[in-house]
Amino acid sequence: MTPSELRSWVGDMDIYLFDQLLHDRFPPGTRLLDAGCGDGRNLVYFLRAGYDVYAVDRAPEAVAVVRRLAAALAPALPEDRFRTDSLEELHFPDAYFDTVIASAVLHFATDPQHFGRMVGELWRVLRPGGTFFARMASRNGIGDHIHPLGNGRYALPDGTERFLVDDELLLGMTSVLGGELLDSIKTVNVQGLRCMSTWVVRKSTQEQVST
Repeated sequence: MTPSELRSWVGDMDIYLFDQLLHDRFPPGTRLLDAGCGDGRNLVYFLRAGYDVYAVDRAPEAVAVVRRLAAALAPALPEDRFRTDSLEELHFPDAYFDTVIASAVLHFATDPQHFGRMVGELWRVLRPGGTFFARMASRNGIGDHIHPLGNGRYALPDGTERFLVDDELLLGMTSVLGGELLDSIKTVNVQGLRCMSTWVVRKSTQEQVST
């Protein structure tokens, strides 16, 4: 397969999500939610490969783009799989998904409580034994270059404002959720402008711990 053919299959998938795919974390047939899907950059492969795909975003225009993408790549999937929804109040049953993806979205939290509500909802709709993948802006490795704005939010050197996590917060949240890290927390420093951490957790088959 040529690089252009590979890209046609996987689109612009986050490389760290692609790494999880290579580790067989998302078996064929997986019922998957992309929470904060944007234009569907992480969904091309899953749609092409016949996964049971759902996606939500707070922006109706983003959902419209994903519906067109799904119509082209997986026309058998109903349009209402792709909907406008809030991550802190998802309209899905408990334990509905095998996998939940939240790529570059949780750092839009307004404060620690908002972050906790979003994570709690994503965890609620994940089945026991399921996989939660999140990638978000981080304080790790960039602490001397950020300006605190209060409530866990910071001004970054790249000109953005984000809610930032660190290892302590993510490890503490993993413990509160009763989850199990599938990988060590990985953080990438992008030329000192921002850092992004990847958090991959399996939900316990035991009773969920309330956040």
